[in-house]
This record gives sequence, C-alpha cells and structure tokens, in this order.
Amino acid sequence: MSFYWLVLGILCVWRITHLLQAEDGPWELLVRWRRRVGTGFWGSLLDCFYCLSLWIAAPFAYLLGGEWTERLLLWPALSAGAILVERLTDHEHDAPPAVYMEDKED
Repeated sequence: MSFYWLVLGILCVWRITHLLQAEDGPWELLVRWRRRVGTGFWGSLLDCFYCLSLWIAAPFAYLLGGEWTERLLLWPALSAGAILVERLTDHEHDAPPAVYMEDKED
C-alpha cells in the first residue's frame, strides 16, 4: 500500500466519523437520526468518536488492504490516524489558559 492510499483512507475515515458523530448534516438529518437512536448501543456508539472510528475504519481497511494481515493491521491504523486528525482539529477540548496572578507590589 502506498502512502497516498494510507493518507486518503485516514482522511475518509475521519470525515465520515466526524460527520456522523459531530455534525448536524443537511436539513439536520444527522441530528434527528442521533436523537432517534437514543441512548442505547447505537446512541453511545454515535457519541464516541474513538468507538465510531473503529467501525468506520473496518470497511476501509478491507477495501484498501491487499492481504488479511495487512487488512487487520490497517484497521486500527486507520482509526488511530482519524483520531489524531480529530485531536489536531478539535479546538473545543483545548486546555484553558493557565490562571496567572501577579504579586502585589510593596
């Protein structure tokens, strides 16, 4: 597998996972779908980017991998790459700035 297909696979997994987990979608279809699935297995799966990226990465690993060993190794690699992209682009969970207090002058 070339580096090009690896990066393309990671970006596809990230995009689909982010769309299903965090975006409203056109006409708020995805928001309504997430509300409809509720809080059971499917609802908790759609709430967790890490969990969802594993499931989204599975068909991509199957399609991009040549042999079964490559597919098995590619599955968590695509998920991990998508998680790294999410961590780099998600500014909602950035650490707040440190509290700074000056000492009083005498």
